[in-house]
Amino acid sequence: MLSKVLAAKRAARSGASTVIANGREENVLTRLAAGEDIGTSLVAPDASLGARKQWLADHVRLAGRVRLDAGAVRALVRDGKSLLPIGVVSVEGDFERGEIVGCFDPAGREVARGLVNYSAQETTRIKGKPSPEIESILGYVDEPELIHRNNLVLLG
Repeated sequence: MLSKVLAAKRAARSGASTVIANGREENVLTRLAAGEDIGTSLVAPDASLGARKQWLADHVRLAGRVRLDAGAVRALVRDGKSLLPIGVVSVEGDFERGEIVGCFDPAGREVARGLVNYSAQETTRIKGKPSPEIESILGYVDEPELIHRNNLVLLG
């Protein structure tokens, strides 16, 4: 059943509503098409994710994880901002620039995932620091954001 619900969530992110019903029931598709209330309906929200963000959300294997402070979670979830290094409190995994990392709140729940602009080693060095300090710490700056909001999708 879990796989069916996860597939329905994926479909909803692309704007498709789904019904989970027993395929062994007599004429189940015809009855559903006629409007009969069979099974469980999962209605998609009005706003669907674009293909890029849907790909990010559905990516199964994370290259790493970053744990965020409450302010960073608020900036992502409520304000729709990019993830800056100052909001990161810990780094897990051995990821490279351009890989997908999960962003976890202080309670350990994944709130977002996205394409990271710095490797795990670099992220460890700049975590908790303001963006203007990146160049003095690393000797260069690729981007002021750890994950730009265009490369980030909120989960849940």
